[in-house]
Amino acid sequence: MSAVAIGLDRRGFILAQTRLLPVPHAPEISLHVAEEATELWQKTEDELATIGLPPPFWAFAWAGGQALARYLIDQPGNVAGKRVLDFASGSGLVAIAAAKAGAARVEACDIDAFAGEAIGLNAQANGVHIEVLLDDLIGRDEGWDVICAGDVCYERAMAESIIDWLSQLQARGATVLIGDPGRSYLPRDRLEVLATYQVPVTRSLEDAEIKQSSVWRLKG
Repeated sequence: MSAVAIGLDRRGFILAQTRLLPVPHAPEISLHVAEEATELWQKTEDELATIGLPPPFWAFAWAGGQALARYLIDQPGNVAGKRVLDFASGSGLVAIAAAKAGAARVEACDIDAFAGEAIGLNAQANGVHIEVLLDDLIGRDEGWDVICAGDVCYERAMAESIIDWLSQLQARGATVLIGDPGRSYLPRDRLEVLATYQVPVTRSLEDAEIKQSSVWRLKG
């Protein structure tokens, strides 16, 4: 498939390159995920990069997202009846978990149009409604009650910007939940652990088959 064709048919590309499978640590949810992670990653490097698109973060159930999804399903009181934002949503895993846990309104934001399409497909597969926002929301406040962010601390500048923004949202009364396996730029000194899980992950993309992953809350 050419880069031009991919650009015109995101839905077709996702359906052709993924399978609908249960999430290992949250099997109540199924996602369209890549079975051959390295192959898809290389395909996007070779083909999608030619039209300036980012890597396919949407095609995998990352460790922090799985932990956060498990937490929301097991502790639905955190989101039930509330307006929830899943920031940097990727596949939409955490947004779907929030919807299944009884959130009144769920928005999933990402800057990748492929992620937006994947979120829609995954929401449909799980029988929930998710509002997709293709936008960079850092610095904005749309009145969310709960903001969830999974696996967002893998680059220093990005992590600092996101945590500062989330701190501002928390200061005005929002609940901020972060799912992360302890990546390099996770600001542990500003966080407290709510739950920890042993999460199965894609070995070709991570440094282990099981990642100890936690749900964190901003202190103060």
